[in-house]
Amino acid sequence: MTQKIPTRIYLNEDEMPRYWYNLRADMKEKPDPILHPGTLKPVVNADMEPIFCKEAVKQELDDNTKLIPIPEGIQNFYRAYRPAALIRAYYLEKELGTPAEIYYKFEGTNTSGSHKLNSAGPQTFYAKEEGLKSLTTETGAGQWGTALAMACAFYGLDLTVYMVKVSSEQKPYRKAVMETYGAKVIPSPSNTTESGRKILAADPNTGGSLGCAISEAVEAAIKTDKCRYVLGSVLNHVLLHQSVIGLETKIALDKYNIKPDIIIGCAGGGSNVGGLIAPFMGEKLAGKSNTRFIAVEPASCPSFTRGRYAYDFADTAQTTPLLRMYTLGCGFIPSANHAGGLRYHGMSPILSKLYHDGHLEARSEIQTDVFAAAIRFMKTEGILPAPESSHAIKAAIDEALECKKTGEKKVILFGLSGTGYFDLSAYMSYNAKTLSDQVPTDEDLQKGFASIPNIPQNK
Repeated sequence: MTQKIPTRIYLNEDEMPRYWYNLRADMKEKPDPILHPGTLKPVVNADMEPIFCKEAVKQELDDNTKLIPIPEGIQNFYRAYRPAALIRAYYLEKELGTPAEIYYKFEGTNTSGSHKLNSAGPQTFYAKEEGLKSLTTETGAGQWGTALAMACAFYGLDLTVYMVKVSSEQKPYRKAVMETYGAKVIPSPSNTTESGRKILAADPNTGGSLGCAISEAVEAAIKTDKCRYVLGSVLNHVLLHQSVIGLETKIALDKYNIKPDIIIGCAGGGSNVGGLIAPFMGEKLAGKSNTRFIAVEPASCPSFTRGRYAYDFADTAQTTPLLRMYTLGCGFIPSANHAGGLRYHGMSPILSKLYHDGHLEARSEIQTDVFAAAIRFMKTEGILPAPESSHAIKAAIDEALECKKTGEKKVILFGLSGTGYFDLSAYMSYNAKTLSDQVPTDEDLQKGFASIPNIPQNK
């Protein structure tokens, strides 16, 4: 007799992962090294420690340690909201009339409403252990800033958040939550930093970008005593922390001997999809599975699908080390119309390498189609999804409908990385039919590509 899969698959607290999984250790072809912008040589710990916490730097540059222990102080933080549920989307399956089985890992059951807390906690813990007093960061739609504000309040550190200006205007309640936790929130670009003033001088009306906000946050951290900068996506150590998503998901699926055929995640900088796919991708690289992996990005900021694989700066002011990644150019400013937080010009070096080598697929979606999928999901599953997460929902629905056409019974897994309750203004615009689709032209992209540094590795 076939065992019925419960709607929600929960883990016990003692089943939570005790280690993070470092996918790079199982990659035969490693991501290209991070380069020092002055010497163009691979960075060493001492190059990055003035910017980041020492333990984060150690994890960032570790390509070989497969399992990295999660300290007890971080496990205690995780227990406040983990483990997260893996949910079988029975109602969505029925509405679609598909033979596919659809599952989603729901990361929205904490005050930040997203997966970002999985790295905010560790990075703040390490800062506290190092004796630091404050942190700086950037945030796009606000999920990362909210998560870091929560973590800083928990561990007792001060926090300054540079929030992309257009997002701070679209999402005032995100700003309010961060400030309630004690964080200082500054719309970016601002007049509080040299890099911000330079960006404003070039374009006083800019809505900002994550690249702009990173420039300001890094500058502020370097100029402040006992302060470091922390990042919520893109970097190796962030994807490492987010592997807790995939590890929990795999434990839950293994309980019922479920093997996913397709795994889907939204992609802005890569933390959510990178964390979800990590242990499953490790199996594929070892020849143990044929799972397809799909990263879904917005058509308004198409790093994977229209970007270039090159060394680029992580910030607009060109102050950071160089990362080899799929990029639209550090000078690219995405449309202010875009409602989600997927506004970064580049993509995780790990995911970029996997995509470049053919292990990962990518597609882009226009935002009106994404919101239509979000509402279809909400009406069946009862959760209001974040616009970012809804990119993955759109692709999952498309794959499920393809199964309906072919009659194939595939297992589809996607990451529901957060909730959309702070995004109601975007939903209001969609309902009023005032939410439009803005896709950059080739000419728009060329302006961004012109900002990619001219170094030998990019020729």
